[in-house]
Amino acid sequence: MRVFLRLLGFLKPYRWRVALAVVLGVLTVVSNVGLLATAAYVISAAAIVPYLSMLVIPVYLVRLFSVSRALSRYAERLASHDVTFKVLKDLRTWFYARLAPLAPARLLRYRSGDLLSRIVKDVAELENVYLRIVSPLVVALGIAVISFLVLRPFGTLMGLTAVGFLLATGVGAPLLARRLTGGLGRRQLELRAELNARVVDGVQGVQDLLAFGAEGRERRELAALGVKLDRVQGRVALVTGLQAAFSELMMGLALAAIVVLAVPLVAAGEVRGVYLAFLTLVVLGSFEAVAPLGTAFGFLGRSVHAGERLFEVIDARPEVLDPPEPLGLPDDNTLEFDRVSFGYERGGPPALEDVTFALRPGDRVAVVGPSGSGKSTLVNLALRFWDPQGGEVRFGGRDVRCYAQEDLRARIGFVSQSTYVFNDTLRANLTLADPEASDAALQAALGRARLEGLVDRLPGGLDGYVGEQGLALSGGERQRLAVARALLKDAPVLVLDEASANLDTITERELMAGIRDLMRGRSTLVLTHRLVTMETMDEVLVLQKGRIVERGTHEELVRAGGLYRRMLDVQRGMLQGEPASGD
Repeated sequence: MRVFLRLLGFLKPYRWRVALAVVLGVLTVVSNVGLLATAAYVISAAAIVPYLSMLVIPVYLVRLFSVSRALSRYAERLASHDVTFKVLKDLRTWFYARLAPLAPARLLRYRSGDLLSRIVKDVAELENVYLRIVSPLVVALGIAVISFLVLRPFGTLMGLTAVGFLLATGVGAPLLARRLTGGLGRRQLELRAELNARVVDGVQGVQDLLAFGAEGRERRELAALGVKLDRVQGRVALVTGLQAAFSELMMGLALAAIVVLAVPLVAAGEVRGVYLAFLTLVVLGSFEAVAPLGTAFGFLGRSVHAGERLFEVIDARPEVLDPPEPLGLPDDNTLEFDRVSFGYERGGPPALEDVTFALRPGDRVAVVGPSGSGKSTLVNLALRFWDPQGGEVRFGGRDVRCYAQEDLRARIGFVSQSTYVFNDTLRANLTLADPEASDAALQAALGRARLEGLVDRLPGGLDGYVGEQGLALSGGERQRLAVARALLKDAPVLVLDEASANLDTITERELMAGIRDLMRGRSTLVLTHRLVTMETMDEVLVLQKGRIVERGTHEELVRAGGLYRRMLDVQRGMLQGEPASGD
């Protein structure tokens, strides 16, 4: 119930539109009941009145109800769907806005396909709450009251009997269905989410599946999930059919009961015979309001579970929070790590331990070490994707936790070793860093990143599409596009995390040569396991198992003969046989 009430809270901004949809829904059913009952009265009365002119008002009522039924139904559908789609739009926007602060720390716990299922399928599932539960329930209550008021003058027992059958259909059928379905709604959503996650994984990794001949196994596993989902959906369809049959049964019994109660009254002269058909058709028409409730409550369990899945993600506390009153960033762009320790899992092995260094304005500092030594963790802490568990990360002499995350990240240009390229135009991927950039600025950034030929090669130039995850680009071009973004941002601090990981040695040196001039007057932190252009760095830190084991200039570390020298010797040995390529 708490989840359901929370979902209803999204209707608050549209409460008057919801009220309008309910009024139109009541008017639609009233028009339908009025049309059936009045037409029955006209037909019955026509057999006994001496002049048809005596039925002018009922005849006009028939015409009025026929027109109002069509107009009110159209207006009700328009109003209810408009509200529903607006609420779903708000839900998607709200969900994404609440999702962003959870990245990346909290979101690592979820598969991308599962998150996609939540933001698309689960949100879409909630249309049943607003379209098939809330409005129909209120309309049914209104029609039950109106039916009782119409039938009461002919006998209180008759009115109570009609309301009893309406309640049995609108409440009894859903309760029976809920008992029969059990947790089928929850199971259906879980299987659908698992199937979506597996499909996304399979599509993203299709090349590896084909390369290792595993596509058959993947297909069989997807088919098995599909069979499970089909079985659950089949049981849900069976219960839905039983609901419909129960509703039809209740409607037939209600008609019989009204006839049984009305006939003695007609025989005794307490009710005119002309009203017999009128009474039965009032009850018959009223069932239009309660018939959808069986299906509505069938959707309720599934919809509430969809809401639970959304709130499960959204209610998670972000790993990183902005302070209540963030400080403004100072002019000093010094980035410092002071005895920083951090582990991704509480009680697990540390990713960083007692790390201390400073990156002052204009400095060029390289952090080198084997894969898994903690280099990327330094970037995660500098950008406040995570906060240290020990020590402090400072910017401008103050703990980064004193600043708003958005302000801090605006000062840092970042090139990741796994940069995401959006399925959009080249221009859109570049203006991610600077939405106001001119074509000349975009061309200049591409030129400095050695991508000047890409504009000529892509159909449409800057407005050419680069494909999903940049599939129209080579691995080296995708990495250089990331460098162009960082150059376009022109932040005072530049962080290159394995920026040349996908480039051959020649292209790597060309790229580094192209951005070397841009490093002047800008703090530059280079994180890499390839020891290229280390002689240009002011300081080199050697990281091993999360600790700084060596530090100094390139020449000092070579003379020291430690880990750095061994890494350099291994790299030189490997490069002796590395062929040149033009990627």
